[in-house]
Amino acid sequence: MITVSRTLQVAPSPSVVFAYLEDFTRTQEWDPGTVTTTRSDPPGTALGVGAHFHNVSTYRGRETQLDYVCTVHEQDRHLVFEGRNRTVHAADDLTLAPSATGGTVVTYRARFAFQRWVRYVEPFLRRGFEPIADETVARLTEVLDRLP
Repeated sequence: MITVSRTLQVAPSPSVVFAYLEDFTRTQEWDPGTVTTTRSDPPGTALGVGAHFHNVSTYRGRETQLDYVCTVHEQDRHLVFEGRNRTVHAADDLTLAPSATGGTVVTYRARFAFQRWVRYVEPFLRRGFEPIADETVARLTEVLDRLP
């Protein structure tokens, strides 16, 4: 399994940050690999545990599609979105805490458990995820700091 983790601090409060992050379709704005993310639930379905999303991403020039579900939705504190396809089980885990300055400390963890033949090349893929995590956090910080 590949795990990358980063911590960032932003000016908006945890409630503002949570309200933004709970809508996983917004990954298009901060995840450098995401091409599109759309809701898979019927219109009007509330966000929360069980909300479904379809994600199209690219990695090293290859397009992949994952179906995500929100598995943890703790208001203003914690979100987990788990995605799957034939070759990977991915999880985006976002923990929020109030900062000493009134903003929010966000800990972002991404986990990738590769399946089938891909698990054999995982050691070669591992180093490619670190720069992506750095870019993700830079974009996420920029986007979150623009929130009111």
